[in-house]
Amino acid sequence: MQLNLTKADHDLVSAAVASAEAHTSGEIVTIVARRSDSYHDVGLSWAAAAIFIALAVMAAFPEHLRAFLSALLLDWEHELADWKLLMGLLGILILKFLVVRYLLAIMPLRMIMTPRATKARRVRRRAILLFRTAAEARTHGRTGVLIYLSLDEHRAEIVADRAINEKVAAEAWGDAMAALIEAIRAGHAGEGLAEAVRQVGVVLAAHFPRADDDINELPDRLIEL
Repeated sequence: MQLNLTKADHDLVSAAVASAEAHTSGEIVTIVARRSDSYHDVGLSWAAAAIFIALAVMAAFPEHLRAFLSALLLDWEHELADWKLLMGLLGILILKFLVVRYLLAIMPLRMIMTPRATKARRVRRRAILLFRTAAEARTHGRTGVLIYLSLDEHRAEIVADRAINEKVAAEAWGDAMAALIEAIRAGHAGEGLAEAVRQVGVVLAAHFPRADDDINELPDRLIEL
């Protein structure tokens, strides 16, 4: 299921950010990306694995390989010549590599074949990079929080600035993350983001209540990459 955000989703999330920030000096930034990585190396890894698997099978059953190549080459000799065997083996391996490589050039298939741990690491890495660009140290009190959603991976991350991390444990974002992921799985990414913003705002308001002279330092709008 491919998730997409509508204008209504953008408006919903932007309104949620404005509402949450009305009660806290914290600044919430929301960013959505189609995906966090191209995962081209995953396709190459599977193609390389296909070669090694093929070599292992052929080493275990060499007589089947000789019979197959003899039939393929219409060879009437009693025993296939070594050069023909090696060239045939090379051809099979190249073919396997290309088939797997170009099959995994299809993005939905490549996403399916990418391990969950790999997706998690790269979504986290992208979230931290975007946080450093969009929110880190960009508020007077270092109270910026990024809620990052990567649609194709169906994963999200919450990254907070230094002042927040000094007072708020990472576990405090658990409810917000759970609400967001549950909504993503149901196909309601906009509603999930809005609820995550609301819950993050509750945590921030408890530790960083809004001051009378507080100003809006970061954009409230949902940023879609």
